[in-house]
Amino acid sequence: MKKLAFLVVTLLTISQITNAQSNIRFGVKAGLNYANFTNTKVQTDAITNYHAGILVEISLFDNLAIQPELLYSTVGASYDSAITEFKNELGYISIPVVAKFNLSESLFLEAGPQGSFLLSKKDEVFDDYNKVDFSVNAGVGINLTKNLFASARYNVGVTEIARDADAKNSVFQLSVGLLF
Repeated sequence: MKKLAFLVVTLLTISQITNAQSNIRFGVKAGLNYANFTNTKVQTDAITNYHAGILVEISLFDNLAIQPELLYSTVGASYDSAITEFKNELGYISIPVVAKFNLSESLFLEAGPQGSFLLSKKDEVFDDYNKVDFSVNAGVGINLTKNLFASARYNVGVTEIARDADAKNSVFQLSVGLLF
């Protein structure tokens, strides 16, 4: 948490220095994750968790920007066995890089790849978790003001979460953010 606070303060400072460059904007975002596993051998239920982090919006043209992000995101799933319910939570540092297409001043679409690095696991179900997870994002958003936005994004995993499982991450994200 201290590292995240330091990073946010650093980005705020940098944004003040680069304020003259209107084609680069820094920001923060946070929101809810509604996550589940796909391709599992047992029926799983989605869990609700969170994501938060920083972003940079780099305008290339009037209607196109590239937006790399650095997020902490918790995903996973739960399932019932004959004895108890298991809730599997995985904590990742995620780095989505999305192309942001502005359809109007208030509406935008976004899509792009994401690489994630496993930091933590709770209630381990599988033996050998993969340390890296790759996925693809697509979403839609709305600019509420010049600096405030809200977005909805779907993230579908393309790699298995563990070597001994076919399960992949599947995450629906609702976010709000602030650009500086």
